[in-house]
Amino acid sequence: MNLNLTAKTAVVTGASRGIGLATVRTLIDEGVCVVGAARTITPELQQTGAYAVSADLSTAEGVSALIDTALAELGGIDLLVNNVGGGDKATVGFLDVDDSEWTSMFDINVLATVRATRAALPSLIERRGAIVNVSSIVPLMPGGLPVAFASAKAALTALGKSLSEEFGPRGVRVNTISPGLVRTSVYQDPNGQVSQWAAAAGMSLDEFVQQMVKAQNVTTGRMTEPEEVAALIAFLLSEAAGNITGVNYVIDGGAIKTV
Repeated sequence: MNLNLTAKTAVVTGASRGIGLATVRTLIDEGVCVVGAARTITPELQQTGAYAVSADLSTAEGVSALIDTALAELGGIDLLVNNVGGGDKATVGFLDVDDSEWTSMFDINVLATVRATRAALPSLIERRGAIVNVSSIVPLMPGGLPVAFASAKAALTALGKSLSEEFGPRGVRVNTISPGLVRTSVYQDPNGQVSQWAAAAGMSLDEFVQQMVKAQNVTTGRMTEPEEVAALIAFLLSEAAGNITGVNYVIDGGAIKTV
């Protein structure tokens, strides 16, 4: 399928690894000129050929600097992928979550998207562009999951619908994707949070990750690959999806069982 993205311009946040990095690579392969933003610029991001911007996107200043740089570098923004987010170290129990964690969860998972979208919208409206926000299936699986993270992602999903309604008549399409378990570095880092959970459970990292897949009753029996998520993002940004807007696409291997 020809996505007809050649010579389009894009900003991708959270671009240094995982879904963001895979999205940068996919868009560049499609001929898109990409600005990729992350707090830390990894060698992998630098090697993609994207224009890499180091920015703390949990702050208004960081987001403003990113969009200003992107507009100067690209001459305008056709596509925006709000992928930045975080929750690997989120607290599960409601009574254990303090105000600072609630604030930080909404800063990085919601306000980063609000600010980037607000700053990019004049260009997106002018170019009749498209936005994809990366949420999560966590809000669809209440109970036993980090409450502040789940609440922030639920807000992000609702935001996408509101934006699609307000700016669709002005030519800007807005869609959301909600991945389930994705094989990112979070699940591969021997010194990371998931590895610590595995050790506490007396399991190897691989065993623990496979147990997570089983616990979520993933129909395909495996995690989603970052490249699979990136392919969905590229499709939704393209003219092939020209009449798709306001939709939340779940990509989870069948973990969510409801209709």
